[in-house]
Amino acid sequence: MNTKNIIFYVAILVLTAAAPFLFPDFRTQLATLWLMIVVAMTWDMTGGQMGYNSLGNIFFYGTGMYVAAVISIGMVHDVGAYTDAGRLELMTFTERQYFVGALVGIIGAGLFCSVTAVVIGYVTFGLRGPYFAIGTLGVAIATGELVSNWTWVGGGQGISLPVYPGNFDVGKLFFYYLFAGTGVVLFMFLKWLYSTRFGAAINAIRDDEEKAEAMGIHTLRYKLTTWAMAAFFVGVVGGISGFQLIHFEPLETAYQTINLGIFMVVCVLLGGKGTLWGPIIGAVLFHIVKEVTWNYFLGWQWVALGALIVITVVYFQDGVMGWLTHRKPERFGIRADDKKAAETGAAQ
Repeated sequence: MNTKNIIFYVAILVLTAAAPFLFPDFRTQLATLWLMIVVAMTWDMTGGQMGYNSLGNIFFYGTGMYVAAVISIGMVHDVGAYTDAGRLELMTFTERQYFVGALVGIIGAGLFCSVTAVVIGYVTFGLRGPYFAIGTLGVAIATGELVSNWTWVGGGQGISLPVYPGNFDVGKLFFYYLFAGTGVVLFMFLKWLYSTRFGAAINAIRDDEEKAEAMGIHTLRYKLTTWAMAAFFVGVVGGISGFQLIHFEPLETAYQTINLGIFMVVCVLLGGKGTLWGPIIGAVLFHIVKEVTWNYFLGWQWVALGALIVITVVYFQDGVMGWLTHRKPERFGIRADDKKAAETGAAQ
């Protein structure tokens, strides 16, 4: 890594650490931005790098919420009694119980989602193209309906977790750094992963799975591993979101297929599939558009979102990163003669 890259990454880390102090009135929005970055990067692991476009990654987000809640509550109280709508007893948590429960619950959520991804993957990875996308979407929708009718975890009324035991503004900082820390760790992990033989293998699956199988690549193993790793990080941020929101419901908050489930896909399409920085750029741009339209053009936000999707698909099919690569190839280490040779070869 050259000096310019080191300076660039250090500057990003410094900005990340300082952002909630530079913009104290937008700490919650900044935390949500990092949530969008994480879910976009994890979606691109399978959709962009491996070529399996999932519409059901929201399953891991919602499941992470519930697993983290059940673990943290179960360490102190009976879960069924705690979620009983008719209970009269006040069930409290000490400060230590809150933080220990949150830590164990969030990690447990990630691990549970990884295992679940392997189990579901054995069935869904037998599907290809739109069938895989619809199959994963069906899993997310069905799970949301099942959880909304499961009274042990609160049913349709959802779950209320304990409030952060401290100053409200400190709580905002706490959740911001949890999201940001997860995002930084995920970025560093993916930057390394995509440079290894594992990254080359999942790219080979994306380009031509039959040829990759013929070359000796155990495609199912790579697909399951990739989805399990993505599910871990989605489950983690799902668990963090549960504690940040305090109260969440199964259909409107946890398994929100028509909101966050679609947003993560749009972020990747906007930034550029199959690139390291594309999902991050897409998440930042999408989050800015979403916050502006939701706050200043309420009632037209879905029109703006639809217009953004149409513009992206029609004019930026390769996303912002793809457009920049074509416009300024030298900025990305592509020489003009190499680009011309590649285009000539493609034409032949």
